[in-house]
Amino acid sequence: MACYSNSAEKRKIRVRFKLRKASRKRLRLTVFRSNKHFYAQIIDDIRGISLVSASTLEIKEVGKNIEIAKQIGKKIAERALDIDIKSVYLDRGQRKYHGRIKAFAEGARESGLDF
Repeated sequence: MACYSNSAEKRKIRVRFKLRKASRKRLRLTVFRSNKHFYAQIIDDIRGISLVSASTLEIKEVGKNIEIAKQIGKKIAERALDIDIKSVYLDRGQRKYHGRIKAFAEGARESGLDF
């Protein structure tokens, strides 16, 4: 068993372990947040392909990061519903469910994505 020193790494391992058990039933909605941009994509782990993606690179608006993350959540949910994806698992990685991640999830849920 590996020894992990920081809590972010422990959280990442815990989240990924739970997702691995459930990945056969649903697709994975993964989120990556950098200092400047916010990226999200829906991945089919069985086939190993990305089905839908959205990022802040597509949005030309300037505003608060939380509002933009919510718009990205709505955009990816609309694209997912267009190709009949209704339920996914949120892979937040090592990030806490707070701030931009929470706003993204709320935007996706408001647009009809179930997780």
